[in-house]
Amino acid sequence: MTSALTKCPQCGTTNRIPAAAAGHPRCGKCRRDLPWIVEAGDADFAGVAEQSPVPALVDFWAAWCGPCRMVSPVLDKLAQERAGRVKLVKVDVDKSPGLSRRFDVQAIPTLLVITDGTVVARQAGAPPAAALRSWLDDALAARREGSKP
Repeated sequence: MTSALTKCPQCGTTNRIPAAAAGHPRCGKCRRDLPWIVEAGDADFAGVAEQSPVPALVDFWAAWCGPCRMVSPVLDKLAQERAGRVKLVKVDVDKSPGLSRRFDVQAIPTLLVITDGTVVARQAGAPPAAALRSWLDDALAARREGSKP
């Protein structure tokens, strides 16, 4: 598993963000939650997405896909807005055919929300930003309601 360098949106400090961790990333200087945006493939998906301590928003995409390129900045923004509450996991379908088959990805982009190893929401296509935001918030709210005794 790899790590990435991310600048803290609050203080500008560069932080190393692991693809998988027990908690969620925080800035080493100001201690604010950091957006968690990583890539995963056939080999490391289980550790990166399915065992994530926070819900994983999985983006099945391809470099040649126009709608994928339109949705990607919206997903990055959602991950930044929900830092500490969601992990954005990007899966290139051309490099990860096993995951595409496993999750029956017929069209891209296909988005999944995975919580505790289970797919709790699925969205295909490239809806407008407001619709994506609402879809993600509904999936996260359902997770919170389902975890209450």
